[in-house]
Amino acid sequence: MQIPLQITFRNVERSEMIEEDVRQHALKLEEFSDRITSCRVVVEAPHHHHHQGNLYHVRVLVNVSRRELVVDREPDTHHAHEDAHVTIRDAFDAMRRQLEDYVRELRGDVKVHPVPPHGKIVRIFPEEGYGFIETPDGREIYFHRNSLLEASFERLQPGTEVRFAEEEGDKGPQASMVRLVGKRHHLAD
Repeated sequence: MQIPLQITFRNVERSEMIEEDVRQHALKLEEFSDRITSCRVVVEAPHHHHHQGNLYHVRVLVNVSRRELVVDREPDTHHAHEDAHVTIRDAFDAMRRQLEDYVRELRGDVKVHPVPPHGKIVRIFPEEGYGFIETPDGREIYFHRNSLLEASFERLQPGTEVRFAEEEGDKGPQASMVRLVGKRHHLAD
């Protein structure tokens, strides 16, 4: 880290044990990324309850290459965060996951889920049992009634939006596994 670790206590007495715990967890973060420029940690007990112990709140802010990663570990309802060390561990575990995601993103290892090809039915021949789908780039793809999934071929109309798998057929591209796009689905272009 370029800037030394900063630890702040609010509504909690400063504790050497808690500070050491935070230092150890912060040091481990550097194993996941060498781009950490600073790390600030706030340990606080925001509420004082008479029926239970203090619930700790830990906030971890890590700066990496023009980005700030933040974990705000609020006390939860099952009282595991009555122990400052548990709350600190949970907060740093969450920060570690954010750092791992950040490093994967920098390497280009981010998973991308491709959007299946989509288009609109432009022509349909009910008696012959086939039709054509127009893709956003203007191509026309043949499909047969047997490739339609979870819908009735007889109810299809021009303008119906569909998703499909494209494959090469005997006479050019054809669609298989054709599915109607429901009203709740959004097509990405």
